[in-house]
Formats: sequence, structure tokens, C-alpha cells
Amino acid sequence: MADFKSVKNDTHMVHDGASPDDYSHEAPGTTFAPLHRKLKSRHLQMIAIGGIIGPGLLVGSGNALRLAGPGGILISFSLVGIIVFFVMQSLGELATIIPVSGSFIDYATRFFDPALSFALGWAYWYLWLTVLANEYNAISLVVMYWTDVVPQWGWIIIFWALFISLSMLGVLAYGEVEFWLSLIKVISISIFFIIAIAISAGGIGPQKIGFKYWHDPGAFADSINGVARTFVIAGTLYAGTEMVGITAGESENPRRAVPRAINQVFWRILIFYVGMMFFIGILIPYTDSRLLGKGSKTAASPLTIALSDANIAPAAHLINALIVISVISAGNSSLYVASRTITHMACNGMAPKFLGTVDKRGVPWAALIFTNVFACIAFLSQSSNAGTLYNALITLSGVATFIVWAVIEFVHIRFRKALRAQGQSVEDLPFRALGHPWGTYACLAANIFLIFFQGYTCFLNPFSAQDFVINYILLPVFLVFYLGYKFWHKTKIVRLEDADIWTGRRQDLSGPELAEKKKSIFHRMRNVVVG
Repeated sequence: MADFKSVKNDTHMVHDGASPDDYSHEAPGTTFAPLHRKLKSRHLQMIAIGGIIGPGLLVGSGNALRLAGPGGILISFSLVGIIVFFVMQSLGELATIIPVSGSFIDYATRFFDPALSFALGWAYWYLWLTVLANEYNAISLVVMYWTDVVPQWGWIIIFWALFISLSMLGVLAYGEVEFWLSLIKVISISIFFIIAIAISAGGIGPQKIGFKYWHDPGAFADSINGVARTFVIAGTLYAGTEMVGITAGESENPRRAVPRAINQVFWRILIFYVGMMFFIGILIPYTDSRLLGKGSKTAASPLTIALSDANIAPAAHLINALIVISVISAGNSSLYVASRTITHMACNGMAPKFLGTVDKRGVPWAALIFTNVFACIAFLSQSSNAGTLYNALITLSGVATFIVWAVIEFVHIRFRKALRAQGQSVEDLPFRALGHPWGTYACLAANIFLIFFQGYTCFLNPFSAQDFVINYILLPVFLVFYLGYKFWHKTKIVRLEDADIWTGRRQDLSGPELAEKKKSIFHRMRNVVVG
């Protein structure tokens, strides 16, 4: 049963422009102390720009190139990029008007069904848990490029302690660390693009490359099949763009910061993701055997390969250092988002109660430790027998991403319908999603299509039962979570006329109707949540 009191507490902690002092505890020593709004606008902007430039983009892009070829990765990453753009438009509209810490997990309860929120929350937590585990595995391999004195499992333990220590410093420390690490990544990637142009044109390196690799070995590695195989990779690498919705709950001024961050998504996709795919596609043939390197993550990095071929001696060390920085940043973000997700779940009765514990500084320490303990699945990669299981767990994160994006679009559609049902004008929204309703509906359909399409290659001759399970097991699990919670708690689908479009609404946009609406909102929420 959801803790209704915790829902009530959310009301006073989400007003725009509030200071940390505005978030008082309900009583001394209360278990559910609210999170603090300390993220400044510059933090949110840089998190939006560079917060998800991680080892996936720097290393995983090489695997995508091997599977699909230069033309194939441009198609898959561009299509998924379009989907991400519309997802962020929907999330931006919601997070700007109702900037609560639970973000789209909270919206699922308000606008459809608490059971959907339960399934979505655990899927989203799992997504970031697997990303975090992968960061531990990646950074341990990357550091061993310089020294093997410490075994890989030893490096995992060292960085496990580092990540949990950074997270315990609080949200302001997280914002500062992310700001500077993201700035370094953005500058480094920009410099690589400039060097890549010079290499392709023949200004650096032994030869002029141009687009010769598009002709030999070709633009596509395995026609449509190669493109299909890289959709999950693209989804995994794009995962995190929705992070702005989560950070809005701890943003100092979501009124200005959230729309700015959302509007940057288009340029971030175009420059960093599509740009990276374009440049590695012209600098490296997809048949290059070094893209298959498994002994060292840096050996498989297309950036390292391109710079090494151009006879830039310190390339490997520079790229290695960049990957280390990106992993620390990505791991820090993964732990942040996963912990905030599980904290919100706990405060609403959808996770064990103790996981909602927050200290006086606004640090959800119980959720941080809980998440980091489960991230120890990274040690599975150390065993050859468990390695297959580990790889399967990581692969599932791409499917989870498409599920999360589909639900974001769905709850946005429900939100718009609730506005109309309650006689509210869309014109009053401070940020309106571009392309609604057609873009929203098309994006929802595209996500549903990709959930099923991304794994169709398992049906090709010969049929792969293992790949089938890996690609589709998350669908019945998500359904079981939804139906299990629904039947156990007897939840009801929220009527559009009763949907909560007021609690946590920005104070400066609430208007004179807010006081009257709040008189009845808690009675409605009790009926929906408690059932």
C-alpha cells in the first residue's frame, strides 16, 4: 500500500525557486526527509550536454560499426535520435510544469495507474543498475592498460568505493563533479572531430581517406540485419537523455533550467552521437579486426584506432584518459539516477520502506548502498561461465530503454487528455512539446516497434533460443510486475477527470485555482493509490 503521507510531503517540496531551507522535515528524525533543490542551471545544462557521453559512445560505437557498417550506424543512430528528440519534448513539457523528484515514474501514477508506475520504476532502476555494472567492468579494463599490478577485480572494488564516496557527498557535489567532467568530455570530443576532419582530408596521417571505406568494404556490413542489431546499441548509448527529468526534482530553478536543457537535446544528438558515428565511419573500415579486441577496451575504441593509424603517438594514452574520465562521469550519473529512482519508489510504497531514508543533507544513502551492492554483478564478468549471463543482463538495458521511452510518451498523451478533460488550456503550459500530437503518437509507435524489431534476427536460420530469451524476456517480466502489483493492491486506472495535474505544480503557474483544487486532490489520490 502506498504511503499517502509521503505523497503529501511532495507537495511542499517541489515549488519552483525554493531554497534548501524551504524543505523542512515533517518531524525531527523523520524517515522520509525530502531531497534538496541544489542543482544550479549550469549544472543541469552541462549534465544535459555531456552527462551521457560515456564509454559506450567511445568504445561501444566500434561494435556498432562492426555490426552495421558506416551507413548502417548512421541510419540506426539517426532514427533512434529522432525518437529521443520527441521523448525529450514530451518529458520537457511534463517536467517543466510539474518538476517532482519522481519525474515520469510519478507521472505514471498520476495519469494512468500506480501499477504502471511500479513496473516502470523497477525497469528504470534495473536499466541504470546494469549501466553502472558495465561502468565498473569497463573502467577496470581501461585502467589495466597502464598497469596490471592490481587484478581487475581489485580495480572494481577500488572504483566501487570511489563512486559510493562521491555519491555520499550530496547533490551539489554531484552537480560540480558532473559539470567539470562533462566539460572535459565535450572539449575532448570536439577536438577529436577537428582532428578527424584533418585526417580524412589528408592533412594529418599518411594518406587522404575521404569516403573510400564507404566503397571498400562498403557502407553496410549486413544490410538490414546489421541495422537491426544496432538499434539496441543505439538505445543503450542514448539512455540517459531522460536524466534531465530526474534532476529537475533537485534543480534550483526548473522554470528556466529544464526547458534550456531539453532544447539542447537536438544539437547534442546531431553533434555528438550522429557526428561520432559519421567520423568513425569514414576513418575506419567496419572489417578492421581491432574493433573485435576483447583483451582491452581501449584497443577496441575507434577513436584510438583512428588516431593511431594517423601516426599520432600519444593517441592511446590520451583516449585512455578520456575513457577513464567518461566512465567516472557515467558511473557517477548512473548511481545518482538509480538511487533517486528507488528512493521515490520507497516513499510511495513500491519498494522496501528503508530505501526511502534520506539524511539531513538530502542524500538518499540507503538507496545508494542498495544500488551499489547489486551493481556487484560486475564481478560476474570475471568468470567465463558467468560471463554469458553478465552480457545478457547488459543487453537487456537496451530493451528497457525502449520500454521507458514508450511509457513516457504514453503518460504525456494521458496528461494532455487530462488537461482537456478538466477544462485546462494548453496555452498556459510554460513549455509545449514540439510536434504534439502527431510526433508523440508516432514516437510511441516507433518505440513499440523497436521493442519487437530489435531482436528479430534471433528468428533467422538457425533460430537462436538464447538470443530470443535475451531480447524479449523483459517484456513478460514487465507485464508480470504490472499485473502483480495491480491485482495485489487492487489499483484502478485513473479517470482523466480525476488525474492529479496540480500537486507539485510550479507555484508561479498554479493560478487562483490551486487552493480549491488541493482541497480535493488528496481524497482522489487516496482512492487511486490505496484502492
